[in-house]
Amino acid sequence: QVQLVESGGGLVQAGGSLRLSCAASGGTFSYYTMGWFRQAPGKEREFVSTSTWIDGSTYYADSVKGRFTISRDNAKNTVYLQMNSLKPEDAAVYFCAATRRSAPLMTPLRYDYWGQGTQVTVSS
Repeated sequence: QVQLVESGGGLVQAGGSLRLSCAASGGTFSYYTMGWFRQAPGKEREFVSTSTWIDGSTYYADSVKGRFTISRDNAKNTVYLQMNSLKPEDAAVYFCAATRRSAPLMTPLRYDYWGQGTQVTVSS
């Protein structure tokens, strides 16, 4: 059983930056595809970014491409999401997710393990 714990959320002004972290335990981290999703009030959970375990490929939602960067440190069992040039529309609860599937996965249902989420608030 994999446990995921996110951290790093908070309040930031538009144009600012935050780095989210997701620490994993209970599994072989290097064999998990890791994803970041977000959910704003009244909206469905949406894909943000993913990093596959098989070759380290990264993928991004169009809305964050060029502003967000996903990275992983397999030695620390941690995946990061560096968020720059934040906009008010980026405000949401951000969730980390993990799956043993190797393909790039943009659908929440394809992930097996989830963290509790961390709140990101962006003031205009």
